[in-house]
Amino acid sequence: MYAAVRTRASNLYNSGKVPSTACVYDQRFSYCLYVPRNYDPASARLLVAVHGTERANQEFRDAFIDFSEENNLIVLAPLFPCGIIDVGDIDNYKYIDYEGIRFDEILLAMVREVESRYGIDPRPMLMLGFSGGAHFAHRFLYLHAEQLQAVSICAPGSPTLLAWDKPWWLGVSDFERRFGKPVDVEAMRGVSIHLAVGGDDTDTHEITRHPGERLWMVGANDSGNTRVERMAALAASLESAGISFTHDVLPGVRHERSALINQGIQFFKSLKPGAD
Repeated sequence: MYAAVRTRASNLYNSGKVPSTACVYDQRFSYCLYVPRNYDPASARLLVAVHGTERANQEFRDAFIDFSEENNLIVLAPLFPCGIIDVGDIDNYKYIDYEGIRFDEILLAMVREVESRYGIDPRPMLMLGFSGGAHFAHRFLYLHAEQLQAVSICAPGSPTLLAWDKPWWLGVSDFERRFGKPVDVEAMRGVSIHLAVGGDDTDTHEITRHPGERLWMVGANDSGNTRVERMAALAASLESAGISFTHDVLPGVRHERSALINQGIQFFKSLKPGAD
């Protein structure tokens, strides 16, 4: 269905900042792209940039433009709107499975659409998520490590630990029953994993869970009070499973999207992401 588009890839609306496009798989969701002006489909790969709670996916995409041009990367920035099913909801995509919607499957459908549209071969991709997007990114890693070359997980507020004695979303004891597949720890060991958080990211009002909230569970706050502490707990759980990672705590940085994206880009650059 995308053959005509592939022949017009240099068209104003099919390269550079590509306008938001409804996902064919589920048109409640959309994505925007950045396509390098002279992209080469033979070696191009995808970078998925997952927005935070504010849903500023076009701004998120734009932060990767220079990196995209330098490395023949198509940037895919999904939009998972607030208020799907529940008008007041702002967290849906962060926990992967929401009211029967599998946000990992929606993202993978977007990936397939873009690969088809631009004639690029499927290959492991890069992913960066900030804040709410980091919620999605590390849980996507648990589900689909084989889809990832590298993932940068930047300042999630309520991480799922790789803990076999805690239920979802705190841990993964019931992961296989819930998602129909086990956590593939061996595949995770093959992914380059980056954890990043601001050293001064110490506000707790947004991340402290309280009884009566939709996401409340006993133990919801046990991994720490701040994002810094909770990232350390996530790191410890990965380490206990023999999974390697890079852990950056940025001095003097609070919950700052641009600083953490830049740190993630530096991590990706160290991996030579254009190589297979």
